[in-house]
Amino acid sequence: MPSRRTVLAATAGVTAGLAVGTGANAVGTDDKNSDHKNSDDQNAHDDRLRALIERMTLAEKVGQLFVMRVYGDSATDPDQADIDANLKEIGVRTAAELIGKYRVGGIIYFTWTHNTRDPRQIAELSNGIQRASLAQPRGLPVLIATDQEHGAVCRIGRPATLFPGAMAIGAGGSRADARTLGRISGAELRAMGVRQDYSPDADVNVNPANPIIGTRSFGAGPDAVGELVAAEVRGYQEAGVAATAKHFPGHGDTAVDSHTGFPVITHSRELWEKLDAVPFRAAIAAGIDSIMTAHIQFPALDSSGDPATLSHPVLTGILRDELGYDGVVVTDSLGMEGVRTKYGDDRVPVLALKAGADQLLNPPTLDIAWNAVLKAVQDGELTESRLDESILRILRLKSRLGLLDRPYVSTKDVGRVVGTAKHLATADRIAERTTTLLVNEGGLLPLSRRTHGTVLVVGADPDSPSGTTGPPTGVLAAALTELGFTATALPTGTAPSAATVEKAVAAARTADAVVVGTYNVTAGDGQQQLVERLVATGRPVVAVAVRNPYDVARLPSVRACLASYSWTDVELRAAARVIAGRVAPRGRLPVPVQRADDPTQVLYPIGHGLTY
Repeated sequence: MPSRRTVLAATAGVTAGLAVGTGANAVGTDDKNSDHKNSDDQNAHDDRLRALIERMTLAEKVGQLFVMRVYGDSATDPDQADIDANLKEIGVRTAAELIGKYRVGGIIYFTWTHNTRDPRQIAELSNGIQRASLAQPRGLPVLIATDQEHGAVCRIGRPATLFPGAMAIGAGGSRADARTLGRISGAELRAMGVRQDYSPDADVNVNPANPIIGTRSFGAGPDAVGELVAAEVRGYQEAGVAATAKHFPGHGDTAVDSHTGFPVITHSRELWEKLDAVPFRAAIAAGIDSIMTAHIQFPALDSSGDPATLSHPVLTGILRDELGYDGVVVTDSLGMEGVRTKYGDDRVPVLALKAGADQLLNPPTLDIAWNAVLKAVQDGELTESRLDESILRILRLKSRLGLLDRPYVSTKDVGRVVGTAKHLATADRIAERTTTLLVNEGGLLPLSRRTHGTVLVVGADPDSPSGTTGPPTGVLAAALTELGFTATALPTGTAPSAATVEKAVAAARTADAVVVGTYNVTAGDGQQQLVERLVATGRPVVAVAVRNPYDVARLPSVRACLASYSWTDVELRAAARVIAGRVAPRGRLPVPVQRADDPTQVLYPIGHGLTY
């Protein structure tokens, strides 16, 4: 364990008293003297941070703006395959070399870059990154971030605690649960050296066809989404981790994935104010530390055709000036197609800074992006003072998070914090409050072990979210077996063939009941045909929508249907307990479900949910 190191030791007391407030827009007391003192403290604090900035070279300033991926589970000694990937994509061998060459201010962890094998390794990687950065001339701590949304998007899996995703939390409707999620998730991330989480999702999902947000959103009601966003933000703040509201100005009404295309939002300015803006206003009022941009075109807010990430009217005119936000603005990944459609990779980072962004996330080619920003300053397109504005916001955030004083974590503490029995039990209890019973004809549920002792579990087995047991059919069958049923899993996939359907139907005839997991059912697809054939056997069929709750509209013949909102272990186990009657269903739809034959008509409204 490295010894504690205080940054800028030459400036006495630079870290003392740097934490002013809990968020970017922290509110002081009503006492005028206290307000004046807080203002003086903030000014003195900023002066100390400006002293850090003044000592930086221009190249170091440019580096501070970037948050970059890097392959490997070690900062200095990754596997050879990861060294090769780093050389190919970044031109360096290791995280330490990345920091030495580009002086990046942030690093983002992914599963696929092999950063997140296990909690202790993650903590050691984080310490190695900090050690490499602090060893540089005028070295500063690195802000390490990840996407730990929970539900379908989690970069750090078991044995870390995994909670239900946002739409499940929306179904539970509990601000206390959202805050608890943030507090526990934040505590575990911080123990592993991760100080910034790109969560919560503040998008209002009003489009059932949304291919990229969907269950990552708390729901379709802007006020309800705003309350849960604010609650989760406060939980992360209590844990000393920066939350990030995303994707500004709102990605909820899209039918195009910005990873692969360029979505266009056709809302009027008035509708944006009533719908998309509400959760972001709530996040800002809660003192949100950072806000992530969306790679979407929003003509009512900016008619130029530029994505919001590159829009001065959106990021500066609306977010900064109108909403009064002065915290860190981080772009969504600059490798996504939505931001690369109109401009080259050398122009995107420069235009993002000119628009008002502070952190430039994960450019496809760091050398191109880094040198483009450097050249823009040298050529006078960007001023050095403009960079200083962003760096001051970034350093304020690092200071609030305690990075300037205590950049390292204790690897001995990881096991005492991450994935504890208490945390795991809390996640299970929260999940039980989210499972939503949509249909229960004739009181089929809960299933009785006496009358439905043998259960066949079939259905979709999408790739498991990071770090979960999976596949879903196996998790459901194992959970039902633990609850006293004799359950057998027969995976049929998201597009079952005719032969697979026949095999499932034959197996169903020997079971007392069938549980079928569905995953984003579409008209006439193999999943729909599978369910209809299973119902035709006369065996009772229970459908569990393991992602979007809209599946129920395409399953009119099932006698019982549940929504779990994701296929992580914690949500599937909760669904099994509801099926078995160990807990009563308590979730309520946070989005409306339209009729399949007439999407203008609502089949189940927001708030629908049965119980027993």
